Amino acid sequence: MTAEPSAPVTVRVATAAPYDVVIGHGLTDRLIAAVGGATGAMILHPAGIAERANTLAAAIRDAGVAVHTLPVPDAESAKTAAVLEECWSACAAAGLDRAGVVIGLGGGTATDLAGFVAATYMRGVGLVQVPTTVLGMVDAAVGGKTGINIDAGKNMVGAFYEPAAVIADLDALATLPEAELVAGLAEVVKCGFIADPEILRVIEANPAAATAASSPQLKELIRRGVAVKAEVVAADLKESSLREILNYGHTLGHAIEKREHFRRRHGHAVAVGMVFAAELARAAGRLDAATAERHRTVLRALGLPTTYDPGALDELAGYMGADKKARGGLLRFVTLDALARPGRIENPSRQLLAEAYAAMNSR
Repeated sequence: MTAEPSAPVTVRVATAAPYDVVIGHGLTDRLIAAVGGATGAMILHPAGIAERANTLAAAIRDAGVAVHTLPVPDAESAKTAAVLEECWSACAAAGLDRAGVVIGLGGGTATDLAGFVAATYMRGVGLVQVPTTVLGMVDAAVGGKTGINIDAGKNMVGAFYEPAAVIADLDALATLPEAELVAGLAEVVKCGFIADPEILRVIEANPAAATAASSPQLKELIRRGVAVKAEVVAADLKESSLREILNYGHTLGHAIEKREHFRRRHGHAVAVGMVFAAELARAAGRLDAATAERHRTVLRALGLPTTYDPGALDELAGYMGADKKARGGLLRFVTLDALARPGRIENPSRQLLAEAYAAMNSR
């Protein structure tokens, strides 16, 4: 049953240091409560949402906590060693101490960066994530994975560092460009295929409502996506085994992002990556044709891409071999053996890769 839009819902992430993900509208009071007791706060945010950062800073300041704001570059350009050093220096200049808190306000790149800053500044300070995109709410801000990019690949340097709380205020989605909102839903679709098919049914029943910022359907999709991730990371925080299922679609997806110099939206790349993974499993005789085809119908209903440059496989294979999910240069793919039954294919043949890639682009 779908909750009323005005009623916040809470998903507990039951790791060794449990925390709550609060999902709802008008959650400034929840943020103030999460920051309460800190000796100071630093809000890291993309420059484009400075007004929102200043509004939250004023509310936190009124509650008695000294707070500073620092704009960072947008998208993947925020996740560099140079920006990381700038953040450390700003925290030091603001007098942030071990009882301080870093607040990550923005999309997935901002929360990734903020998490790594909090994990490394003074060997660890408080962290509260305030994602403002669907991607940030269901993926980047939840689960404790933080990191920055280097030339060798995406998120190659990072740490596992859990927040004290995640405040997913859906009001932020009202001003989010539709393309950005839709791109974030790729991670929700992923959760539907690996663990919670009800997600797919909600989308199939009303794709337009699924992409409407204020709809109860979108709130329910975000809640379900967070719940899937919470259950997985509670069982496997540091990606030793089970957590790998959250990488469904990401092996090819990250390669596409690398080839595009991180100018392609993460959700668009992952959407294509999921179709490829489904075709790989189908070609290997492990996944039925109907479930493989369902990837296309669900993703296309949301307006997400399902194909990529037909001549790019060799280049993409090189990037995938350098992915941190590879072992000894051997490719490893999270796939499906059935709906909501993840599996894995290791070291597929070049012929199998080519067959799956061609099938991905032929329908």
